Amino acid sequence: MSPLNEENPVSDRPSVLFVCVHNAGRSQMAAGWLRHLAGDAVEVRSAGSLPGDQVNPAAVEAMAEVGIDISDQQPKVLTTDAVEASDVVITMGCGDACPIFPGKRYLDWALEDPAGKGVGSVRPIRDEIERRIRGLLGELLPVAPPG
Repeated sequence: MSPLNEENPVSDRPSVLFVCVHNAGRSQMAAGWLRHLAGDAVEVRSAGSLPGDQVNPAAVEAMAEVGIDISDQQPKVLTTDAVEASDVVITMGCGDACPIFPGKRYLDWALEDPAGKGVGSVRPIRDEIERRIRGLLGELLPVAPPG
């Protein structure tokens, strides 16, 4: 890994963008898990092709149950810049709305949409996202991040 160059500050951390339609459930939970498990070792973004007004309260509650607070997050619109700035783009049901750039790694995680579901139905989605995030971390950071 190369140190940051003060004239051209390019991060040597891998960056991941999570995308779902409303950026209110799956992508927010995935971003929360990755921030929680990787700390500052990975740059994390999330966005939606048609962002909602707020993060799904059932997703917030399900994540709080495992000690991860995503209550301060807001759905964000997917931009070409966000895709271009990310090394890995993980889509979750946004179909063809995600711009494709050469050299990027794209993954599509087929996950149930938690929209309109209670926390009991969101827990299994949260747990599946955790499993996938742990697998992704093993690929991005072969050695566990410090701390």
